[in-house]
Amino acid sequence: CTLVLVDQCAEMLWNPFRIGADFLHLASILLLLLKIYTHKSCEGISLKTQILYFVVFATRYVDVFYNFLYLYNTIFKILFLSSSALIIYLMVYKYKGTYDNEHDKFKLPYVLIPCAVLALIFNRRFRPTEILWAFSIYLEAVAIMPQLRMLIEAEDIANLTSHYIAALGGYRALYMLNWVVRYITEPRYRQWIVWIAGTLQTALYADFFYHYIRCRLQNQKLSLPDSTESS
Repeated sequence: CTLVLVDQCAEMLWNPFRIGADFLHLASILLLLLKIYTHKSCEGISLKTQILYFVVFATRYVDVFYNFLYLYNTIFKILFLSSSALIIYLMVYKYKGTYDNEHDKFKLPYVLIPCAVLALIFNRRFRPTEILWAFSIYLEAVAIMPQLRMLIEAEDIANLTSHYIAALGGYRALYMLNWVVRYITEPRYRQWIVWIAGTLQTALYADFFYHYIRCRLQNQKLSLPDSTESS
């Protein structure tokens, strides 16, 4: 059993799409921190999205201090938890005067409650850690929604903010390729919860990527059309 676990960890660790996705995810967070520290401002950043991401990491990585698989895994867990907490601290305390509360209107119960219900119904095993893990998967799929809503209402979208979201979308795309590799190389690999939630999450980025690529090719600043506008 131990040898099987070691083999599975080795396969996951050396999957280039998994490694690329993890580092791109980390890069997205570093881009956000760079924006905050460079401009000494959190303007254009959704605090609600950052809170949701912290909840995602806190519920998914509750085992960080007692379930050691390999160093790579543990380091990234700690990095995601700590960097997420740092971003919230900067927005709530150090640069709270620059936070645009007026446009960060998304109501968190709209995603927290459905995700909690789904986690109670659809999970791998009905036990606390598995329910929390499922909840984190469902919540991550929709955690970007407050940020996207904020960008739609914003008149001016900073480049670093758009790069941050693009990196997040790229991370999800690489993880989908990671699933394909694992499905081919690991005969027993089946993760329906991860696959469905991750596909939904990637789909949420589709419209953003269209406008992001279009504006980059045209050398324009990013702007997202308001869904209430009529053609």
